[in-house]
Amino acid sequence: MSINWLRFVSPSLKKPPLFHLCHLPPPPPSSSAVIVAMSYDKELAAAKKAASLAARLCQKVQKALLQSDVQSKNDKSPVTVADYGSQALVSFVLQQEFPDNFSLVAEEDSKDLRKDGGQEIVERITKLVNDSLTIDGSYNVTLSTEDVLKAIDNGRSEGGSQGRHWVLDPIDGTKGFLRGDQYAIALALLDGGKVVLGVLACPNLPLTSLSDAGQHSPNNKVGCLFFAVVGGGTYMQPLDGSSAVKVQVSAVENPEEASFFESYEAAHSMHDLSSLIAQKLGVKAPPVRIDSQAKYGALSRGDGAIYLRLPHKGYREKIWDHAAGCIVVSVLEPFGKNTMEVIVLGVRLHFAPSIQKMSKLIVLH
Repeated sequence: MSINWLRFVSPSLKKPPLFHLCHLPPPPPSSSAVIVAMSYDKELAAAKKAASLAARLCQKVQKALLQSDVQSKNDKSPVTVADYGSQALVSFVLQQEFPDNFSLVAEEDSKDLRKDGGQEIVERITKLVNDSLTIDGSYNVTLSTEDVLKAIDNGRSEGGSQGRHWVLDPIDGTKGFLRGDQYAIALALLDGGKVVLGVLACPNLPLTSLSDAGQHSPNNKVGCLFFAVVGGGTYMQPLDGSSAVKVQVSAVENPEEASFFESYEAAHSMHDLSSLIAQKLGVKAPPVRIDSQAKYGALSRGDGAIYLRLPHKGYREKIWDHAAGCIVVSVLEPFGKNTMEVIVLGVRLHFAPSIQKMSKLIVLH
């Protein structure tokens, strides 16, 4: 029986949590799962294309990161040229592919870019976006600065519990991006309030296990694209478009042999509480701390057995912080059969029934 993977804890804890292990419900019959998976083929192709284009733009910016590329949000987290360019690219591609049914809930908007002094950055973003589209060659178009700003603002949908809505974090892990570490372009599709598709582009994640190569091995090739559709399993392929392989979670059965992931930034998760839980589970290995939803990708292919995310009191999770990563892990075949999960105080992660609130926040029950 494989070991647990993850669950979330209420941010209002005043004392160490109680926790228990429980089995997941069985998956749907394979025949219906195949039908469901096939119905999102076009959406999956578009999502993979959009995320891959955005990843290439981000790679280009990271290689020549300039101090002037960084602004500050009201919450003091960094926003980069790549953040805006990534969102503009993904928004443009999805709207081109689905002009009659396009709704995007995304992290950024153009408010700060439209302020005095923002023109130089807008022009750089526009050039990066147009260069990316030209290299791809699928769309014979040159976007103006206003086109790019509008594409960014197309991510301001309020969502809803009906219909289809894309969810995007254009750069999840901006601090990791700025350090030259892990980050991800995280794109998911919600249909009727359920996450049905997810794509994670992880430009700096090694193609082999972190346990084999480490995060910064100079001889290890990097750049992974994880993708999953409900009922269809999870796959990984290099960002260069090479053949995809189906992934599986860790087969570790003994908690003492398990390793666990947690956020790199202590501001995002309570490391002390994670350590306590790991101790109670009997985990002996030190935590693997990396930025972004790249943790979900690494978890899906068995680099670790557990992912602990324990927000501080008052911290509100956003829907784009988990939608893509959640399905990348949750549709894996072993789940529901012989895999167990940690549930802390019975808290579970939900994206429904009310996506109206989910357009801003993840609801934790």
